[in-house]
Amino acid sequence: MRLSVPGHKDLHKIVVLNPKGGCGKSTLAVNLAGYLASQGNSVAIMDFDPQGSSMRWLKLRPGNSAPIHGISAFDVRSSVTRSWQLRVPPSVRCLVVDSPASAPPENLAELTSGAHAILIPVLPSEIDVYAASQLMKDLLLIAKVSRRMGRIGVIANRVRENTLAYRKLMRFLNSLSISVIGVLRDSQNYVHSAEQGLSIHEMRTARTKQDAERWEPIFAWLEEKLETPLTPRDFRRPRVQTQVHQFNMQLPQD
Repeated sequence: MRLSVPGHKDLHKIVVLNPKGGCGKSTLAVNLAGYLASQGNSVAIMDFDPQGSSMRWLKLRPGNSAPIHGISAFDVRSSVTRSWQLRVPPSVRCLVVDSPASAPPENLAELTSGAHAILIPVLPSEIDVYAASQLMKDLLLIAKVSRRMGRIGVIANRVRENTLAYRKLMRFLNSLSISVIGVLRDSQNYVHSAEQGLSIHEMRTARTKQDAERWEPIFAWLEEKLETPLTPRDFRRPRVQTQVHQFNMQLPQD
């Protein structure tokens, strides 16, 4: 499956990435898209996940909500070219990419090329921490995403604070030379908002206020990245090498 995204010069591309399934990529993607659209931006969401969660959310979206253009990238059709299927309308300024689970390392460069921001949700479990460490290695060494450009932001997702798992996760994330831009609660508010085709910010209820506030540092970081012009380094698509690279990353201990 082709994973590169045909864009245009005014497009701001945000990639939600983690090859491990079940980490909350789609929830993060739809909440990003909903917020950006509610702020008056022209937004599209591109769904590479075969489960099609983002597209189902979009179908539930109320007609009086801020519009979001949907692109079903997972639905490969022989009747049209792949470039046409993935075409982003010229009017769109913000594209949120809901990346596929189990994306092989050699495809990461396609997904991340030309991205203003790469958001990585990580759950507080040993399996997810290990998967995140492998993803960081692949992004830096295979996809050649520049750490110096600061385009990668990590989000601790579905956390329950004051637990051992949360403390281990934060120790791991803080050990990285990559920004931890937000900590999101394990909250049923995300389920309720998704059932209505809305983002957590569009619910505007006292019940969702605490969760919406958790997004403020994420949006502050994202706004800075969207305003930072891309450089040739952000468009690099290196040829996959077969040699073994050394990458040291310590997993948190009890």
